[in-house]
Amino acid sequence: PRKDSSLESLAKLKPAFKADGKVTAGNASSMNDGAAAVVIASRAYAEKNKLKPLARVVSYAQAAVEPKYLFAAPAQAIPKLLKRIGWTMKDVDLIEINEAFAAQVLADGYALADQGWDWNKVNVNGGAIALGHPLGASGARLLTTLIYALKDRGLKRGIASLCLGGGEAVAMAIEIE
Repeated sequence: PRKDSSLESLAKLKPAFKADGKVTAGNASSMNDGAAAVVIASRAYAEKNKLKPLARVVSYAQAAVEPKYLFAAPAQAIPKLLKRIGWTMKDVDLIEINEAFAAQVLADGYALADQGWDWNKVNVNGGAIALGHPLGASGARLLTTLIYALKDRGLKRGIASLCLGGGEAVAMAIEIE
C-alpha cells in the first residue's frame, strides 16, 4: 500500500465499475503504459559472448482452473513448480506475484498458507497496484523486480507468478547468479 493509505481512507473510495461494487482505486491496479524486456540465453551462449547473467531460470510450471476461479490459478502453479524442483516455500527467499486486484494475492496467500506462505516475502517493493500493471509487460516486470529485490537484499532464490487470463497461471523459479 501507499505510505499515506489507511483502512479508513481505502474504505471511503468509490467503487470503480458498479455503484455497489467492491473494486476501487485502492484495491485494483491502475491503467498504465509501459514496456519491459528480458534477455534469456543459454549458459554456453552467455559464456561465449562474455555476458554475465543476473539470474538463472531454475524451472517453471503452469496450471489452469475453471475461469470463474481464476484467482486460484497461481496457487496451483506454485506448488507444482516447487514439487518439480524439490523446494518448499521455506527455500524461497522472495515471491513476486502479479495482482491486478488485491483479492488475487490474498486468495493465493490464503490457499498456500498451509505450505509456509510468508507475507514478509511477497511483493516486497509493492505489486501491480503500487507499481502499475502495463498489459503485456507483466512477466518481464515481475522478473526484473524479483531479480533486483533479491540482489538488493543479498538473497538468492525467488518465484514469480502471474495469471494468464481465463483461469491459467505460470510460476517461474530463479536463482541469482
